[in-house]
Amino acid sequence: CALDMDPSPHHDEDTVWVTVKYGWDNPTPDDWIAVFSPADFISGTCPNPERYPAEPLLCTAPIKYQYANYSANYLKGGKGSIRLQLINQRADFSFALFTGGLENPKLVSVSKKAVFKNPKAPVFPRLAQGKTHDEMTVTWTSGYDVSEAYPFVEWGMAGAAGTRTPAGTLTFNRGSMCGEPARTVGWREPGFIHTAFMRNLWPNKEYFYKIGHELSDGTVVWAKPYTFRAPPTPGQNSLQRIIVFGDMGKAERDGSNEFANYQPGSLNTTDRLIEDLDNYDIVFHIGDMPYANGYLSQWDQFTAQVAPISAKKPYMVASGNHERDWPNTGGFFDVEDSGGECGVPAETMYYYPAENRANFWYKVDYGMFRFCVADSEHDWREGTPQYKFIEECLSTVDRKHQPWLIFTAHRVLGYSSNSWYADQGSFEEPEGRESLQKLWQKYRVDIAYFGHVHNYERTCPLYQSQCVNSEKSHYSGTMNGTIFVVAGGGGSHLSEYTTAIPKWSIFRDHDYGFTKLTAFNHSSLLFEYMKSSDGKVYDSFTIHRDYRDVLSCVHDSCFPTTLAS
Repeated sequence: CALDMDPSPHHDEDTVWVTVKYGWDNPTPDDWIAVFSPADFISGTCPNPERYPAEPLLCTAPIKYQYANYSANYLKGGKGSIRLQLINQRADFSFALFTGGLENPKLVSVSKKAVFKNPKAPVFPRLAQGKTHDEMTVTWTSGYDVSEAYPFVEWGMAGAAGTRTPAGTLTFNRGSMCGEPARTVGWREPGFIHTAFMRNLWPNKEYFYKIGHELSDGTVVWAKPYTFRAPPTPGQNSLQRIIVFGDMGKAERDGSNEFANYQPGSLNTTDRLIEDLDNYDIVFHIGDMPYANGYLSQWDQFTAQVAPISAKKPYMVASGNHERDWPNTGGFFDVEDSGGECGVPAETMYYYPAENRANFWYKVDYGMFRFCVADSEHDWREGTPQYKFIEECLSTVDRKHQPWLIFTAHRVLGYSSNSWYADQGSFEEPEGRESLQKLWQKYRVDIAYFGHVHNYERTCPLYQSQCVNSEKSHYSGTMNGTIFVVAGGGGSHLSEYTTAIPKWSIFRDHDYGFTKLTAFNHSSLLFEYMKSSDGKVYDSFTIHRDYRDVLSCVHDSCFPTTLAS
């Protein structure tokens, strides 16, 4: 038996391709190759009630795996080779050949260990807008605790001298997980998560930054340099372009398999956004990020996949069921969708400007936009802390300067003709819009975005399940209802619609895609839906209106008046 790789990733990159060569005298169609990191692993089988079908039944979860006959001549000659992509995950790697299939794996051979030149190096920066418009944060992952190296970011205006700003450091342990597989076979050390704040930014100015760690001898371990453009001030009249989608997940570029491997459109969406990087300013990923489902290594894989985007554009996130939900942990839904993570990796790996990171709701002012990002995995109904936040977020925006008011949440708290909602007769999450629709109407929310349902759908302007405008693509004049958009086709397996199309459903697309908002000025907004397969626009509408159209009295949204003169 032989198993080896060429080349070993002994260099400074954070991603590398290796060729794994293998073979033995008794090849079968059930033989498979596993990638482990750390390199040492337990090859025995362990109970894993949370595993999906066709996943390895091992005590140590491999990062990914591929059938040996993926190499065309393996079954004929007993030898094969495959190319695999590795990312720097703070530990060494090994490759193992198993026989017996995924249900009854028997170890045949293990390769020598492979390691990046510096497995602790800082990698995969994630920008996010801070609590104010003139603040940008950068979060990254490394293998350095603060006791061995000081994390910082060096940054400044393009062409000027840089300044260094220290970063805070967080991590979490196995005891932070709420259930299996996150506490058991899926656990992997997350490393250290660092966040630095770049403040007092000049609006729309271009800045450079470079993350690093200063070692005890004064030398610095640097990551790659990047640039970003500072956000506009609230109300600023300039071209502003925003991407919104949900439920993307991750996938392997080398074609290999992984746990919870059901996001076939993920790479298409990622690649379209990378290709179009110069044509948008900020991203909102509204829940269900990697679908790690308790296999912690996949958070590294996801941050690596979106790094070409998040290193250059603010990448704002929301909480979904696959990040947060686990029974008896304070969430609104008592289901096991997070695989025992109960929100901990999501709330640590990404920064978002919430007052309490355990409560995943916050606001973002971006030029002429205000985004109110809600947390559908916590109670949103009237009388709750989140309801109070939502009303405050919606009511405190000055619409003459920030005319475009957007609400987002992961689960559909508005309208969707998805089949399982239709089966329930609700066309929404139970109790989804009952408390919130009066707020959307009172404060004149332009668009309410949701994910969770893995397709695309757009409604007419709605209130109380009634279309309040007969137009389909060009809206103008008095604003009398909210347009609801499901943008959950980021990459996960697609969801079916009900066969009967509700009157309020204007456009549906059973495909992978994302949406884009373009504000040209205070009176003109363009909405576009693009397919991930080709990046072309398949649905769009425009809104043209003036400030008085927001103030005008409509049903359940009238200011009280007096007869006094």
